[in-house]
Amino acid sequence: MPNTPAAIERHTIAVIVDNEPGVLARVIGLFSGRGYNIESLTVAETDAAKHQSRITIVTTGTPMVIEQIKAQLDRLVPVHRVSDLTQEGAHVARELALVKVISKGNERVEALRIADIFRAKAIDSTIGSFVFEITGSGEKIDAFVNLMVPLGLAEVSRTGIVAIARGETRM
Repeated sequence: MPNTPAAIERHTIAVIVDNEPGVLARVIGLFSGRGYNIESLTVAETDAAKHQSRITIVTTGTPMVIEQIKAQLDRLVPVHRVSDLTQEGAHVARELALVKVISKGNERVEALRIADIFRAKAIDSTIGSFVFEITGSGEKIDAFVNLMVPLGLAEVSRTGIVAIARGETRM
């Protein structure tokens, strides 16, 4: 029986690092140097007193590749903790997008109606355009963007995924 290739999995990994110049470049370098893909990357300071930031990375790979990524991240000097939220249990993940729609007449009315259904908020409006703010899963945002295409979709800006463990679990 021939060997079956391992399935490609999608994982959300949270990394606590020192908030100092060059740390993000080192993390990205680890991925690019080994040919690993980053689907989404977000980073921000989360503890000013400790000068620490949280990097949330969504990546794909075989189980062995995911384990290699986590082990290599854990060996980087400014890294304090690595947590595979996908593997460790229930977690909440969200993304934010700003979606610009340029339309008039019926398309404008329909864009507002769909935005209401998706709980997107109009945060900017002119006579000929809207900028909607929408948060949720990547799938929800994809669906909203796809519905806006025939209504005058002009531009999309997405944050990437942020995620945190559910319940009383701490990183």
